[in-house]
Amino acid sequence: MQTFLNIFLGFFIFESVGSAPITDNIIFDSEFYDIPLGELPHLFVYDENEQSDQLKTETGTALPSRSQESFSSAPLSEEFEEEASTPKLIDSPSAQGSGVLGPQTQDGLPTCLLCTCLGTTVYCDDHELHAIPPLPKKTTYFYSRYNRIRKINRNDFANLNNLKRIDLTANFISEIHEDAFWRLPQLQELVLCDNRIRKLPELPSTLTFIDVSKNRLGRKGIRNEAFKDLHELQHLYITDNNLDHIPLPLPESLQALHLQNNNIQEMHEDTFCKMKDFTYVRRALEDIRLDGNPINLSRTPYAYMCLPRLPVGNLI
Repeated sequence: MQTFLNIFLGFFIFESVGSAPITDNIIFDSEFYDIPLGELPHLFVYDENEQSDQLKTETGTALPSRSQESFSSAPLSEEFEEEASTPKLIDSPSAQGSGVLGPQTQDGLPTCLLCTCLGTTVYCDDHELHAIPPLPKKTTYFYSRYNRIRKINRNDFANLNNLKRIDLTANFISEIHEDAFWRLPQLQELVLCDNRIRKLPELPSTLTFIDVSKNRLGRKGIRNEAFKDLHELQHLYITDNNLDHIPLPLPESLQALHLQNNNIQEMHEDTFCKMKDFTYVRRALEDIRLDGNPINLSRTPYAYMCLPRLPVGNLI
């Protein structure tokens, strides 16, 4: 019985081995690498032209024919071009056209591309401008310092009803139209220092801050009673203008008056105070600068009796 089982197991093992697949043995012989590259069997040949043609064919047929037609060079409709190039989101009556970057300037660029617009503030400092650029209608603060602007025209700020501050420091301005500013209903601060202005235009009554220092106003550049109706004016700077007098009357709201480095030679007792009212006190006007003028302040002591502080200047 034991002999029969041994014979049966041996036969079973022989059948299993015989049914297994027969594979060639791979022998890595170092002599094999001495064979020249051209004699190696199944040599792969890379055809650059064939590969390039295949890539071109695949690239050219990547899009269906209908997509190719949609991307043809046919012109866009006029309606689409108008909407894409000039979306009218900002309105300005002085503009040659409007867009998301503001109205067009004379240089063919939108104001907010030529300058910098942050919210309702427009910065055009040091851009070699020769004129006021057309501003977006909602402009609140406008800065155009260190440019080459020579003239302010009547409509440069027309219909800018939100404008509160104009700063044109260090330009070449010599002429300002009489109506350039007074039609601005909310203008509070006007800075025109370091220019060549010979005459101040009509000023709006809403102004609280005026700086026209370093100009050429001289004897006739400020009309009589120019500041009388500016009932909210707090700071008035007219230094370095060759003035020979203090422009009167000055509004009661005035807090600072800078007139240094002019040609003021005399002062009257009612320049700041009231001659017949010795009880009158002018508490708001605390800062008066008259240094750099050929005037002896000690000659008119009653001119300062109503002030909380003495003016700065020559007392000898």
